Amino acid sequence: MRLVIARCSVDYAGRLTAHLPSAPRLILVKADGSVSIHADDRAYKPLNWMSPPCTLKEGTGDDEGTWTVINKAGEKLIITMEEILHDSSHELGVDPGLIKDGVEAHLQELLADRIDTLGEGYTLIRREYMTAIGPVDILCRDAEGQTVAVEIKRRGEIDGVEQLTRYLELLNRDPHLAPVRGVFAAQEIKPQARVLATDRGIGCTVLDYDAMRGIEDDKLRLF
Repeated sequence: MRLVIARCSVDYAGRLTAHLPSAPRLILVKADGSVSIHADDRAYKPLNWMSPPCTLKEGTGDDEGTWTVINKAGEKLIITMEEILHDSSHELGVDPGLIKDGVEAHLQELLADRIDTLGEGYTLIRREYMTAIGPVDILCRDAEGQTVAVEIKRRGEIDGVEQLTRYLELLNRDPHLAPVRGVFAAQEIKPQARVLATDRGIGCTVLDYDAMRGIEDDKLRLF
C-alpha cells in the first residue's frame, strides 16, 4: 500500500463530473489497483475513489504532478498535486480476512442451506463469493433469475448497509452477474439501517435464528 499526503485538487470525469478544490488530503493506492482520496473526517468513507481494475499514470515533463487514474469503463480520476507532504509504501501481505462471530458464521451456513428463507424459488450460487474488496456472504438467484447479493449480520446497522452497497457497486460491473440487487439480512435491523437500505433499493430480511435451526418456540401457545 502506498500512502501519500498532499495538497491537491481532484477531478472526476465519467458518468458525471465532480471537482474537489485544493486542500490537504490522504491518497491511498492499494495493491489491488484501487485509488481513494480521503479527508480528515467522514470516518472510513473516501471523498472520491476508483475501484479496481484501474491504472495509475503519474505525469512527467509538462504533466509532472498530475496523476491520472483510468478504469476499464474509461472513467478518469485526475489528481493535481501541488505539494507532497508525505509519500511512503508498505507491504501488507495477504490479509487473513474478517472472522465472523459464531452466530454470524452459523447464520450464513443456515441461510445457504435454507436459501428459500429469502423467498420461493431462490437458488444458491455460492457462499463467500470473492470480490476484489472482500467476500460477499451469499450470492444467489431469485425466482426470476436475477442475481442477489446477501450481507448477513447478527445486528444490522448502517455500516453493514454501506458494506453491501460497495459490493453491489462492484458486482454490477460484471456483465455475467448484472443486474445485481442486494438483501441485508440480520437477526435485528436498526431503524436507521433499514431507512438507508430502503433508500438504496436494498431489501431487508430479519432472520429467526432458532427457527432456522429447527428449534420450536418454548412459549405457551393457545393453538
